[in-house]
Amino acid sequence: MYNLDLVEISPNANPPVCKIIDYGKYQYEKKKKEKEAKKKQHTVSVKELRFRPNTDDHDLEFKTRHAREFLDGGDKVKATVQFRGRDMLYTEKGELLLLRLAKSLEDVAKIESKPNMEGRRMIMILTPNK
Repeated sequence: MYNLDLVEISPNANPPVCKIIDYGKYQYEKKKKEKEAKKKQHTVSVKELRFRPNTDDHDLEFKTRHAREFLDGGDKVKATVQFRGRDMLYTEKGELLLLRLAKSLEDVAKIESKPNMEGRRMIMILTPNK
């Protein structure tokens, strides 16, 4: 007459907790709650900005504005300086560029990882101040 099942709710409790319920309905409601919880989560993505060691001031300001938008949106920013050919002689220029970027964004971001070389790239990661 009734399609009810004996369902073990908490097997680790002492004594184990069981309920007599409609198992299909129970599973449906459980999935619905999980889906609702997943909707409310905010996944943090990493946005990348690329520079060269001789990037001009105006270009730096332009990309700083983009970085500010990304950080206000709750995303992390990965700033990369790409070195090609003889640019490898100017690694300190690249580091100064990244530090200038961090300085101009210090009101909305903090440095997660300081500028460090990875092959021909110098990478710094900024996270929002929230």
